[in-house]
Amino acid sequence: MAEELLGWPALRRAAWTLMGAAALILLLGMGNADLALADMMFDFHVHEFPWQHAWLTERFSHGVLKTLLTLLGAVPLAACAWDFLQRRPGRNGGGLPVWWRLRLRLLSLCVVLVPLLTSMLKRASRSHCPWELERYGGYQPYYRLLESMPHWVESGHCLPGGHASSALWLVGLTVFWLPHRPGKAAAAGLAALGLGAAVGWMQQMRGAHFLTHTLWSMWIAGAVLAALLAGHAALRAARGHAAARAAAPARGQAQGKVLGKPVS
Repeated sequence: MAEELLGWPALRRAAWTLMGAAALILLLGMGNADLALADMMFDFHVHEFPWQHAWLTERFSHGVLKTLLTLLGAVPLAACAWDFLQRRPGRNGGGLPVWWRLRLRLLSLCVVLVPLLTSMLKRASRSHCPWELERYGGYQPYYRLLESMPHWVESGHCLPGGHASSALWLVGLTVFWLPHRPGKAAAAGLAALGLGAAVGWMQQMRGAHFLTHTLWSMWIAGAVLAALLAGHAALRAARGHAAARAAAPARGQAQGKVLGKPVS
């Protein structure tokens, strides 16, 4: 049976943390934090975001770094594909050790699910990017999170921040330190969130996203990781119950033989 990565008490704490974080992001979105930070990035004298086309924020962060992170994400996917091919019937190779197989599969799911869910929610959202707003030289009105937007306002498809998700799948690296080194696992997760926040911050400097857009992307990454760990714990428990039920008749027969009684 696969080892336990995170127990249910820790998973419950993670769920409460995610709910508290969601409430905080909602409060920030209903306030003026987004506008205050975007105002700091925007030059009202020349009516533009000075960092919008800077090499660091556009060429490096949105180009080079994103490409590198995408290529890095292909590594665990390729490893899982190789492991699958090695374990097909008729193959002599055994593929990856169980320890690596479990963790690489969870990491690969983060590689796929974090950007995918972020992209799907972004396509469904009506929120606009800062540079599209009238306040910053665009043509769209600004509406806070949860405010009713008139039907005639076209959708902005800008929430949550998609670019940050190119780095946030790295939260899946935490599984390589679970369950025996939870402190290092937490440090790895925080480092991944920090990298995602930095990537999102450079998009904020360009006027491409608000603060809460990046925070929601970070929240999604944390929620995906927690859901995967909870799913693994539930699957492990279900397999344990099934094994116990399957072993019960065998134990009964063995006890019957010891007592010299026939077992029906």
